[in-house]
Amino acid sequence: MEAIENLAGIATARVNHRLANADKIDRVDLLARLMEGKDENGNKLGRQELTAEALTQLIAGSDTTSNTSCALLFHCLKHPQVVRKLQAELDSVIPAGLDVPTFDMVRELKYLECVIQETMRIHSTSSLGLPRLVPAGPGVEVLGRHFPPQTVLSVPSYTIHHSKEIWGPDADEFVPERWLKVTERQKAAFIPFSYGPRACVGRNVAEMELALIVSTVFHRYDFELYQDVLETREGFLRKPLECMVGLKKRASVS
Repeated sequence: MEAIENLAGIATARVNHRLANADKIDRVDLLARLMEGKDENGNKLGRQELTAEALTQLIAGSDTTSNTSCALLFHCLKHPQVVRKLQAELDSVIPAGLDVPTFDMVRELKYLECVIQETMRIHSTSSLGLPRLVPAGPGVEVLGRHFPPQTVLSVPSYTIHHSKEIWGPDADEFVPERWLKVTERQKAAFIPFSYGPRACVGRNVAEMELALIVSTVFHRYDFELYQDVLETREGFLRKPLECMVGLKKRASVS
């Protein structure tokens, strides 16, 4: 509860600061866009609504990325050949002695992208799927089944991401190389950020964060995994409880 209060305090402080200095700050970010928004009556969002939205962005943009980073570390360390291949790719573009690469250095690394996508497939941090309400009218038909208006539907990403019909008999295995020959059907079934106009607005930020986190830690460190199973707490988010590892700085980057 103390952590939640601290997080809410961050959102409150940033909104108050922005509102008090609206005529001095010209940066365009998510908060700026929220301040431009209007409700159905044409009124701008009030301080409480802005704070609630800012808090949502802080939670959505931190918990999901940390969950995915933790799962990625675990699954990579369970497959040493993946770590060796990833580090070789990173070493080819990141100079020795550089602590944190720029995004331009790593944004087009194919195997790095494969590792991140495979982690989001096999772990699916938002595993339950986001609820969608059938609108007024005749309802909708999905695969021969009719759903009347006001029915709440969702697409469970974990189930789709582990479908052997879609991903093959190794759907429950961590295989980054599958993304080198991904099919159109598999692309359509990959929904870690949901889909459509209500999909995650922070997707680009999350993908940039993950690329920088993964490239930085695997370029700088060697790891040793101290557990065999990644236990999770299941809810709206599939949250890893812990990942116990040892690490040391790689000699090649000193």
